[in-house]
Amino acid sequence: MYLGKLPIIGHLGKDPDMRYVPSGKPVTSFNVAVNHQYTGSDGEVVKETYWFRCSAWGKTAEVCNTYLKKGSKVYIEGLLTADPATGGPQIWTAQDGAPRASFELTVKTIKFLDSRPANGAPAAADQVPAGAGEPDPEIPF
Repeated sequence: MYLGKLPIIGHLGKDPDMRYVPSGKPVTSFNVAVNHQYTGSDGEVVKETYWFRCSAWGKTAEVCNTYLKKGSKVYIEGLLTADPATGGPQIWTAQDGAPRASFELTVKTIKFLDSRPANGAPAAADQVPAGAGEPDPEIPF
C-alpha cells in the first residue's frame, strides 16, 4: 500500500546494495538519513534524524549502484510504502530490545546533489528518472 509521493533530501548511511530478482530485474537498496533541527520550547536545540529505506529498480538501480556511496547527498522523490498490517511505518524490535520504525520509499526520481566526482558521476543538476515501474513482488522485504 502506497501512502503518497514524498520528497526527501539526505545522505546515504552506507554503500548501496544491488541484487537481481529472479526475473532478472535489478534492485538497489540503500538507507538515507534526513536530519531535522529546531529549537524546543525550553530554548534547547533539538536534533533529530529520520531514516528511510529506499529501493530503486531497473536502470535507476544500476545508476545508483554505480555512482552512490556512503555519505552521498541525494534528493529523492518516491512512493512512501506503509506496513500492510498497521498502515504506518514498519515497526520492529532491535537487537537491544528497543522498538524501532523504518520508512520505506520506492524511488521514482533521484538527483545527485554532490559535486561531480572525477569518476564521471552525474552532477547535482542531473536527474535520473525511474523507469522501472512498480517493485517486483518476488523480492521479500
